[in-house]
Amino acid sequence: MAGTPGKVGLVFVSHSAKIADGLIELAGQMASGATLVAAGGTDEGGIGTSFEKVSAAIAEADSGSGVVVLCDLGSAILTAETALDFLDDEVRERVRIVDAPLVEGGVAAAVAAETGGDLAGVVAAAESAAGAPAPAGAGPEAEPRASGGLTRTVTIVNKDGLHARPAAEFVKLAGTFPVKVTVNGKDAKSLLGIMSMGLTRGSTVEVASDDPAGEEAVNALADLIESGFGEA
Repeated sequence: MAGTPGKVGLVFVSHSAKIADGLIELAGQMASGATLVAAGGTDEGGIGTSFEKVSAAIAEADSGSGVVVLCDLGSAILTAETALDFLDDEVRERVRIVDAPLVEGGVAAAVAAETGGDLAGVVAAAESAAGAPAPAGAGPEAEPRASGGLTRTVTIVNKDGLHARPAAEFVKLAGTFPVKVTVNGKDAKSLLGIMSMGLTRGSTVEVASDDPAGEEAVNALADLIESGFGEA
């Protein structure tokens, strides 16, 4: 087996090798420890998909903990499904083709995989990108927090705010705690939810938890924001 032991691997199937390779580069900036494998283009290097490339990518990504496959267009899904048909039953059981936006879903899934999410968790992270996150202040509000919940209000100080890299760092830290924590009402463990708020330098952020055991998580996340994520 290949992949990273104990972690779900990801395969990105695109009609363009450049797109697949570029997504590996992008997702790798936020999840450098995840196993990310590109399967882009035809065997001859043209536009299209390759059964051989997809099959080899699944084998390369598989550590035994599962593989999530994301595709760019319908025919890429057909190629991936064909590759699955030729897998051994045991391997096929732990491979999932996810219907999700390739870029947003791929990045979210990569962060979930790096933080040790199981196959269902990585699939859910990818699928969370299927619907565009509502802008801050729009759509249904988060449920009110119970009185007595812990809250810390901090200000974002790093130059570029919660852009991709610090947002991923934040979500990965949140994922190390078993309690639920919110950021301005959004789930602190949702990369797309955090990035959808467009939190820039100077923004006020409320980190909160209703869980009596949430103090450590709230303080760690609030401290990370106040630290500026190591950026100037």
